[in-house]
Amino acid sequence: MLTGLGVVDGGAVELTGDPRPHVLRSPLDVSGCAVASVAACLTAAAELAHVRTGRRPEVALDTGHVAAAVLGEALLRDPNGQAIAGFAPLSRLWPAADGWVRTHANYPWHRAALLDAFGLPDRGDAETPLAEAIAALPALEVERRAYDAGGLAVAARTASEWCRSDGGGAVADVPLVTFDEPGARVPLGAAPGALPASGLRVLDLTRVIAGPVGTRMLAALGADVLRVDPPHRPELPLHAVDGVIGKASTALEATEDSGQRLLHALADQADVLVTGYRPGALRALGLEPEQVAERHPGTVVVTLSAWGTSGPWATRRGFDSLVQVASGIGWATSADGDRPGALPCQLLDHATGYLVAAGALAALAERARTGRIRHVRLSLARTARWLLDQGLHDDVADGRRWDPDGYRIPLGGGWTGIAPPGRLDGAPLRWPHLPPRYARAIPAWP
Repeated sequence: MLTGLGVVDGGAVELTGDPRPHVLRSPLDVSGCAVASVAACLTAAAELAHVRTGRRPEVALDTGHVAAAVLGEALLRDPNGQAIAGFAPLSRLWPAADGWVRTHANYPWHRAALLDAFGLPDRGDAETPLAEAIAALPALEVERRAYDAGGLAVAARTASEWCRSDGGGAVADVPLVTFDEPGARVPLGAAPGALPASGLRVLDLTRVIAGPVGTRMLAALGADVLRVDPPHRPELPLHAVDGVIGKASTALEATEDSGQRLLHALADQADVLVTGYRPGALRALGLEPEQVAERHPGTVVVTLSAWGTSGPWATRRGFDSLVQVASGIGWATSADGDRPGALPCQLLDHATGYLVAAGALAALAERARTGRIRHVRLSLARTARWLLDQGLHDDVADGRRWDPDGYRIPLGGGWTGIAPPGRLDGAPLRWPHLPPRYARAIPAWP
């Protein structure tokens, strides 16, 4: 499966552990795709180290550790040993008049927009009125109304229905990880250090899971990662910890002239800019890929989106749970054929996140070899297609005991979480910048 990723060439990974941990049991190859995405990231890291130092480190990966990593936000524990809720009450499956709909309303502004789409007030007792409004309409009409109002809802489709749709067709023929070449050539960059990405700077404009997974893995591989969030839209409690592990985190009002100048100063000194906003959403800030190529020609841009960068779905908001239902994963994992199912983890987020890191590392290796700058593009929808392309298999798993606590580490402040997966030359990767401090850093490179 590694060779099918099209991310990097060569590089062996020593795999240990159960090939299919029970915790990732699914009729789709969740374990295989999870392991392949992390292995691709580590292989790309080894290649970057080889380009920078002339030596390729040995790479090892424990598949049980991968299982813990892709369940990372669910395994995060607060100082009281408690998990943090991942989904709000209005983020769920609903029966529509002719099928099923999945909504996402974790953020207050998405909740308000979803209720407004059906003329409902934003009150604490909104669940029953929303259920009644959705049940009275066809699923596609619910989807249309929600998106027209700035909310998030998708109709449940089969894989074949998704492939025939405008959204599915837009990602059908693109590579899993796409490398574009804006054309600039730059000097080779920072001197090498102890880890593959040592001395390299990553500006992180991502949220929730996928982008933060990729950028924190780059931090574990040695990069200095600075995450920037808008102060008027703070991150949810879960992601304010899980999403900033390994990084410095700051808040910056980029819509103001002074904030925008500072953001561009950071981008000018960055080796990589990772964005997780909808295509076109950063144009007003001058941070779309072609704008970055012109203004900051030495910066590799990695673009992460939900639905891809072309077609009518490109500008829609999206999350892992929505892409699962829209792409056919929901029906492929259904337990009874009457209600869509779900993957045992947010695999689309995590697999895409590790591929974000792999793509960034591969682009950095190319920059170090040739001076060429790449624009790297990935989407949750294309990762969903990759998973579905592996086909269905018997819903079996290794029955041996799996204990995530073997991969758990203290994060500081009483929090515990999962260590970064993988070993280089026998040494485990580690998170820098512990404990996680959301929006507490100054907006500057170290």
